[in-house]
Amino acid sequence: MTQRVLPLVVRIERATPPERADALEAAARAVLTLLDEPGEWGEAIQEWERIGIRKVVRRARGSEWRRVLELPGLTATAGTAEVRVHPPIPLDGWPKELSRLQVSGTDLEDSGELGPAGDVVLWVNPGLTMSAGKAMAQCGHAAQLAWWGTGPEERTAWRAAGFALDVRTAEPKDWQELVTSDLPAVRDAGFTEIEPGSVTVIADTPWLRRGGFRPDGWGPLRHP
Repeated sequence: MTQRVLPLVVRIERATPPERADALEAAARAVLTLLDEPGEWGEAIQEWERIGIRKVVRRARGSEWRRVLELPGLTATAGTAEVRVHPPIPLDGWPKELSRLQVSGTDLEDSGELGPAGDVVLWVNPGLTMSAGKAMAQCGHAAQLAWWGTGPEERTAWRAAGFALDVRTAEPKDWQELVTSDLPAVRDAGFTEIEPGSVTVIADTPWLRRGGFRPDGWGPLRHP
C-alpha cells in the first residue's frame, strides 16, 4: 500500500496576502469539498485515509499559482483566501509544479478583530504557536474528523450551506473543557513545529455535540 499525502496550496501574493483566519477556513473547506466530491480520485483518497491523513501546505503566487490551477484539483475560497487541494499523492511522487513550491513563508496575520463564530467552529489551541501553514493543515484534519462524524442528513444541510465554518482560537479558560469533551480532536503526529501528541484543533458542531454519526461504534474521534 502506497503512503500518500494531501497537498494544499495557498495563494499568497506579495501585495495582497490573505487574512490568517480566511486561509485556515479555506483550507478546511477545500478538504471538505474534496471528500464530498471525490470523483475519479476516490480510490486514492481511500488509500490515503487507510494509512493516515497527512497534509502538507505550500504557498504560490503569480505564475506559480497559475501553474497550480492547471493541475487536477479543486479550489476553495473564504473571504480573502484561495486554497487549492489536489488529490492525494505518494510521498515521493510530487509533481514538479508542486515540489518547487515553498513550505515556509506562510506567516499570515489577521488585520482586525474576528466576528462571532457560527454553529460550526474549529477551535485552535490557544497555548500553541503554529505558522499559518501548519495551522491550515491542522484545520484540514479537524474538518475531516468532523466530516467522518457527520451523518447523511447533516451532510446535506452542511453542503447546502457551502460547508460554512469558522476558525477561532479558543479562550484559555474554555480550552480544557473542549479537550475533555467528546468532540473530534486533532492530536498532531509531531512531524513539524510542535510536540507529538499535542491537541491542536477541536471541531465543534451542534450534531457532534449530540454524539455525531458513528456507524461502527467509534469512541471519541481522534487523528493519530
